[in-house]
Amino acid sequence: MYKMLNQKVIPQCMIGTWAWGRGVNGSRMIFGKSYSGQELAATFRTAYEAGFTMWDTAEVYGMGNAEKIMGKCMARYDGVTLSTKHMPGIKYKAGAITKAVNGSLERLGIDAIDLYWLHKPFALRDNLREMIGLAKSGKIKSIGVSNCSLNQIKEAKAILEESGLKLAAVQNHYSLLCMEDDREVIPFCKENDILYFGYMILEQGALSGHYDPQHPFPAFSLRGISFGKKKFRKITRLIEWERKLAEKYEVDVSQIPIAWALAKQVVPIIGLTKPQHAQALEKGVQVGLLPQEIQKLESLARKSGVTCRGIWE
Repeated sequence: MYKMLNQKVIPQCMIGTWAWGRGVNGSRMIFGKSYSGQELAATFRTAYEAGFTMWDTAEVYGMGNAEKIMGKCMARYDGVTLSTKHMPGIKYKAGAITKAVNGSLERLGIDAIDLYWLHKPFALRDNLREMIGLAKSGKIKSIGVSNCSLNQIKEAKAILEESGLKLAAVQNHYSLLCMEDDREVIPFCKENDILYFGYMILEQGALSGHYDPQHPFPAFSLRGISFGKKKFRKITRLIEWERKLAEKYEVDVSQIPIAWALAKQVVPIIGLTKPQHAQALEKGVQVGLLPQEIQKLESLARKSGVTCRGIWE
């Protein structure tokens, strides 16, 4: 089933750029690696040519640097759908979102943002009201909320509907090690025609099959601190099952959790930093897991006892 945003069909996956920015909250600090502008430009081109034309970024990814890189990349191509986010303060500050939107537009080199997110549900009513004004002025085409509970999603939906607007999308943490939204949030989104985007589908690489207790994450990185060798040992059986499925479907192991998310009718947000990652994703989205394969993935994930929550959640 095709999914639509702003009366346009969107790709099966949205591409994330958390690892694109440098400096504070950038690639080395979070992921323990950094990437050249040339490599990222090649990644963008490869993904775009494979049909992945929807991209997600945020003002806090490298504190604006990811948006600048994205702006340079997308300037050469037509038909790119762009989403970015504002991280609000705990207390509402009048004009902060307007300033943030204008800053993002300048860094991205565009006139309007296709999908603009409130990155955290702080001061929800006041922040959304300011976003409503920006939407009516044409600077934002659609509004989404991120890192929200079901009650917060319902509140956001009601606030927007008061002004004749629609809550377009929800973006939450979702993976085999974080399936809480299966209970109520995802069903509510389906029932109310709200797009559900899942981030950290691969748990920053922990579910990619490329890391294990002998090859852990870089030690001095946020993901290395939050997902250590002990956790990798606990998910060994899950990764082994992923490997078997990957061999069956002739794809990289990293594509199995993505195929699982697609089977759940979620739009995965997949971070890409190398052209070969885009090529693997192009092949991976064609995988159709069987119901019993999905059931075993979820069973092994639960039996591992590992659950993941970001420090920002």
